[in-house]
Formats: sequence, C-alpha cells, structure tokens
Amino acid sequence: MAARHPFTDTDTSDEAVRATCDDATACKRFAISKGYWTDPYIQYFVRSVGERKAPEINRGYYGRVKGVNHLLDAFIRKTACDCQVINLGAGLDTTFWRLKNENLLPRKFFEVDFPTVVARKIHYIKTKPPLSQPVIETHSTDSLLLVVPCALICSDAHSLDSDRYCIIGADLRDIAALDEKLKKFHLNPELPTLLLSECVLVYMTPAQSSNLVHWAADTFHTAMFINYEQVNMNDRFGQVMIENLQRRQCTLAGVEVCQSLDSQSVLLVEGAVSPVGLGSR
Repeated sequence: MAARHPFTDTDTSDEAVRATCDDATACKRFAISKGYWTDPYIQYFVRSVGERKAPEINRGYYGRVKGVNHLLDAFIRKTACDCQVINLGAGLDTTFWRLKNENLLPRKFFEVDFPTVVARKIHYIKTKPPLSQPVIETHSTDSLLLVVPCALICSDAHSLDSDRYCIIGADLRDIAALDEKLKKFHLNPELPTLLLSECVLVYMTPAQSSNLVHWAADTFHTAMFINYEQVNMNDRFGQVMIENLQRRQCTLAGVEVCQSLDSQSVLLVEGAVSPVGLGSR
C-alpha cells in the first residue's frame, strides 16, 4: 500500500473521522424520534434525542437507511440467510439487532471500525441487556456463560465474537491486518458475502479504497459491495459540507472520486467487484 505505516488509533488526523460516528448516530436518533422509521435499539447507543435537525437531514438519513436496508435484505433473502455480511466502518450501527428481530440474520454478521469506536460499542453491548441478550440468544454453546455479567466472548477490548455476530477493531487502510483479524474470527471466503460501506471510503484515499475493493474481489468467491457515498460535490451544498468538515480538521481524502455516480463506479469496477452504488448528499 502507498499509505503510511504503521497506522495507529491515536492519529490526530483520524480523530475527526471517528467523531462522524457520533454525528451519524445523533442524526438517526433525531429522525427516529420524529417517526421517519423505527429503531428500538439506537436509544442504547445515544440516549438523548439532541438538538433539532433540518428536514433535509432527516429525509437524507431516511433515504440512506431505507435504501441500504432494501439491498441488504434482498441479498440475505436471495441466499436464504446462507451468507455473511461485513459492515465496514460500522460505527454504532444497529443492523444486527434489526435482522435478528426480522429473522433475517446471515450465517455471520461482521462489523469493523476503529478500535476506539469498537471498544465503546462493546461496552454498550456488555452493559445493556437489550443489546447483549440477542447476541447471547444466537450463540449455540454454553461457553459464553463463562464470561460475566453478559456472557460475551471478548478476546480483548477491541473485539467481540459469537456464533452469529462479530465486531472487530481494525484500520481499513491496513489490509493485511484486516484480513488476519477477520480470518481469526472465522470469516468464510466460500460463503456469498455482502460488504457494506456507508460514507466510509470518502475518508480514505482512492488508492486505499481501491486496495480494499481489490481485497474483497480477491478474497470472496461471490461478493456484492454496497457503497453509499457522496456524489456531486461540486455544487454549493457539497462545498459547504467540505468546508464544515475542514473546520473540524476532517479531510475527505477520497473526495476526488465523489464527483458523480460514474466516478464512484469506476473505483469499484477497477476493483473487480460488481458495484451497487447509492448516492448521498
């Protein structure tokens, strides 16, 4: 990789990127409080509804959630749940719990994010029974009961593994480490695999994103890549977004390929994975 090494989770340049996890969760929490969609689990990751969000923000997140869920659910149904899902840059996402409620769990659901984000999420899961109990219920052995109080396997502060759910702390720019950690927790390259990336690749350079997509193409026999990303960043809305993030020292390293749907598709096609792109404003 052309990227710098080694990556650490304390790099100043990454702190603002990690903060976008809380921004997204807060925006979803507010939209849910206004009835845009239902999510009984997000309250355990962000308690307060927070300040009012503009209608455009609420509608944008509604479209994002509904669009991604539609494609994800269609893939799982097509495989009759005999598949695996890897949520890249998952943050405080609640999809695992939704799929459990709807009897749509894949054979295994993986989440990957920065180690500090993962540590926080594991803490929430371990300390809140409405989050931990569904994980325990999908685990088939008694080994989880050896860990108290919530009966979850945590090999360290940055990973949690069970039969059907796994969350891993890793840097998506370090492909070798990512691959090693996923295989450690029984990633199966032979299973149909859906890779999900929601507003993640834009924070990586095009070369780093391409490496990630190439890894997916080289690793899995059958794979689908859902990428929800910014497009049309040349208009005033896009420029304001970039300026606001820059003021927070958050650089969109991949913004050059977020100019259109075509430019997004080129990145994925060159990675040899059939792209399914959803535009984001």
